[in-house]
Amino acid sequence: MEYKITGYKPEKLFHFFEDVCAVPRGSGHEKGISDFLVKFAKDRGLWVYQDDSYNVIIKKEGSEGAKDKAPVMLQGHIDMVCDKRAGVEHDFEKEGIDLVLKDGVLSANGTTLGADNGVAIALMMMVLDDDEIKHPPVECVFTTEEEVGLNGAQALDKSQITARTMINMDSEEEGVATISCAGGLRVQLTRKVERTAAEGTLVQVKIEGLLGGHSGTDIDKERQNANILMARMVDQIMKNTDGKLVTFAGGTKDNAITRECAASLIYADKVEAEKAEKLAAELAETFADEISAFEPDFACEVSAEDNQSAAALKDEDAKAFIGAIRLAPNGVYRRNIKMDGFVVVSSNLGVTRADGDELVIVISPRSSVASLQEDTKARFALLAETFGFEISYSGQYPGWDYKEDSKIREVFVESYRELFGSELRLEALHAGLECGLFSEALPGLDAIAVGPTLYNVHTPDENVPLDSFERFYELLKDVLGRLAAA
Repeated sequence: MEYKITGYKPEKLFHFFEDVCAVPRGSGHEKGISDFLVKFAKDRGLWVYQDDSYNVIIKKEGSEGAKDKAPVMLQGHIDMVCDKRAGVEHDFEKEGIDLVLKDGVLSANGTTLGADNGVAIALMMMVLDDDEIKHPPVECVFTTEEEVGLNGAQALDKSQITARTMINMDSEEEGVATISCAGGLRVQLTRKVERTAAEGTLVQVKIEGLLGGHSGTDIDKERQNANILMARMVDQIMKNTDGKLVTFAGGTKDNAITRECAASLIYADKVEAEKAEKLAAELAETFADEISAFEPDFACEVSAEDNQSAAALKDEDAKAFIGAIRLAPNGVYRRNIKMDGFVVVSSNLGVTRADGDELVIVISPRSSVASLQEDTKARFALLAETFGFEISYSGQYPGWDYKEDSKIREVFVESYRELFGSELRLEALHAGLECGLFSEALPGLDAIAVGPTLYNVHTPDENVPLDSFERFYELLKDVLGRLAAA
């Protein structure tokens, strides 16, 4: 394989990352990368475990003089969010990531990069491969389907793990250690519908150019949700013109803030269609004025085609669908003022779909307080009942509570200070991490979440500065050396 990343040390770390990027590994399609890791372990004579969910555990004994030390779990997930820009041709199930390196920053060619959490895979491969590193016994845990509800970590037989110290490497800011996180789940609202035949002028509206982002870590950044904007627009169009809703589709992942949404309405009367076009254009200008300060690339395209036929939604179904989207809790709606406004409760309306014989709305709610998460579920149940939708829940996972005394936290703080001459910042995270599941299953677990800086995860703008990746490896190596010598 011809590697693109050169000039960074250790070279093998970055080559491992490129090897990982060459293997398709979207959520639900992790067999290839799982088998790759099993072979990697067997080639090195390491203990390896693979389960039916394609989770992998690889164990390596401690380095010389540290074989009797307490084992440490290194952990990350092997799946990635698969998203791409409109017009980009890429099959995530068959093709690896096309890497782009420019000015020391690694990104992908029009798609998500998968540094979330491919960096963790490469880091663990490096520790497992390099016999010069000083470390206690390590148990590297590679989990699946993290991005769709932490499903792999849920399914994993945790009795295979003996470590009670955990270093999760799914945090995304150098110099910051995460010490607690929110719990989450996936909520789906579904309504069966029947369509009616309609003919006339088809008015199509498309919203694009929004920043998007992670539904946990970016939910407080005023990034606009294309589903919400489109529902607001369609609501006004339906109330002021005599048309019928045909399609409405936005988002592909419940845990990504929706960047694009498209809708269409059909009009028997061409004058009404022209009225709808004008109103959509006016609303687009209004939206641009409202959000241009934080969504500079917002764009809305409006077009019309005459002499079209379509299967349109009945008015009551269209009103229920748009009404549910308009009133669904979205964004931040509870903060902790005593913790500098830390987000406590939020939800992200990630996916909408009105095609065929059903209407679908998928939401990702999060909270670090279990009782408030239950209240959010009750709110969505009421929303579903009000608008005639069936509701289902899946992928629920617990939060991770802050631990007053933590040896691993102390070691990281000391190591960071001595290596880089500054203080490691400790933060709670309003996003899901697998630390909560492992802490719940392994009593007494001492955990921390760390990682190099990643930008714009879950979007095609995802990138990683390679010098940050390089520095984080030095930090990890130093921490393992301290644990080996303790």
